[in-house]
Amino acid sequence: MSKYEALGQFLKSQGNQLVPMTFGQIEQVIGATLPPSAHKHRPWWSNNSKNSVLTRVWLEAGFKSEQVNMESQKLVFRRVGPQKPQPPAPGSRHPMFGALKGLLHIVAGTDVTKPADPDWGKR
Repeated sequence: MSKYEALGQFLKSQGNQLVPMTFGQIEQVIGATLPPSAHKHRPWWSNNSKNSVLTRVWLEAGFKSEQVNMESQKLVFRRVGPQKPQPPAPGSRHPMFGALKGLLHIVAGTDVTKPADPDWGKR
């Protein structure tokens, strides 16, 4: 795991579409300083996956960089794909539980464990 993976995990944990950050905040998240070129060259922050390991990390996390301000040393990461659903907490019900309540009526005396037409496969 590269030192930059912490940024990917951080971005994935954010609930917003936009995640504004300063270069200093990124350095705090990754626990290391960014290379000098990140502070000097705007293309370092492009969304070209061949640009750097860090670029691949934010792209794989589902984000793109934008609004890069080299003078203020800040940028915005924008979520570009749907947010990956988090697995439900153990013991909790799926959010769709009960969504069809009241839409299906079973006639009294109907055995729902038996086929409605036992001969359907013989036709």
